Amino acid sequence: MGHGGGGALSAELVQHVFAPAFGGPVLAGLADSAAVTLGGARIAFSTDSFVVRPLFFPGGGIGDLAVNGTVNDLAMSGARAAYLSCGFILEEGVETAVVARVAQALGAAARLAGVQVVTGDTKVVEAGRGDGVYLNTAGIGLIPTGVDIRPQRAVPGDVVIVSGDLGLHGIAVMSVREGLEFEVEIESDCAALNGLVETMLAVTPDLHVLRDPTRGGLGAALNEIAAAAGVGVVIRERSVPVPEAVAGACAFLGLDPLYVANEGKLVAFVPREHADAVLDAMRAHPLGARAAVIGECVAEHPGMVVARTGLGGTRVVDLPVGEQLPRIC
Repeated sequence: MGHGGGGALSAELVQHVFAPAFGGPVLAGLADSAAVTLGGARIAFSTDSFVVRPLFFPGGGIGDLAVNGTVNDLAMSGARAAYLSCGFILEEGVETAVVARVAQALGAAARLAGVQVVTGDTKVVEAGRGDGVYLNTAGIGLIPTGVDIRPQRAVPGDVVIVSGDLGLHGIAVMSVREGLEFEVEIESDCAALNGLVETMLAVTPDLHVLRDPTRGGLGAALNEIAAAAGVGVVIRERSVPVPEAVAGACAFLGLDPLYVANEGKLVAFVPREHADAVLDAMRAHPLGARAAVIGECVAEHPGMVVARTGLGGTRVVDLPVGEQLPRIC
């Protein structure tokens, strides 16, 4: 299960098994989506699979995740998703009403994100060989001229911004799965971020890096960027927006909020001269109202992420090894 958690074991599987088998300079970038040129146009292309358990949770379900996850992967290259494919893998015995509910949620999420589902596939596996419904979506979108967003572009001096409160998705799913009740119901932040990214690009096309911190959370995303660009990252722990309810749930469950999955947030590395304007634009957008500067990119300790604690000390934020919360997306 750890190999699917988005941490060190996932990276090991990709680097030592998949990348050598497939090869190619585009894949070597290991971004959220691949940027390719086709017929003179720059296109972002991404695929993702969804095995979340349970299928429905506060704030969304597997259908919403399938659309928003792929739309967001494309948005992290600066592209606005245009078309999606969708594959349903169904377990024998799953009720048609459940499949219909998933499909309806998926269609509604696609319309809200401004994307069309134009092709798909259905497979059925024997009872006991699946878990109700699994989904796979792939998406394509155009990358605007002059936009070059990828992990390798982070440079010392970049300001690190997150778009809002972290940890909501992971804790929302875990609370339903384990039957936990908190004083305040925690809902997933599942949302399509293409509109927020367009708002940011309207300020400047020179955004260096965008990443949606899904599996492995913010900690994994920052480590991947630091390693790809060969830079260090310093964050201020107290500046990271973690809702009180999420912090309390994490303390109860023994989890670190930095590693909890999100499905409607992004982290941006922005040139310092544009950071204030980008932050203001993000806060004016509904999905960026709680955006915050959490740190900066530095030349020291390349490939390493360090957090300055509230007590004045520092700690290393490692790439997670295993999976805190399996089957989260």
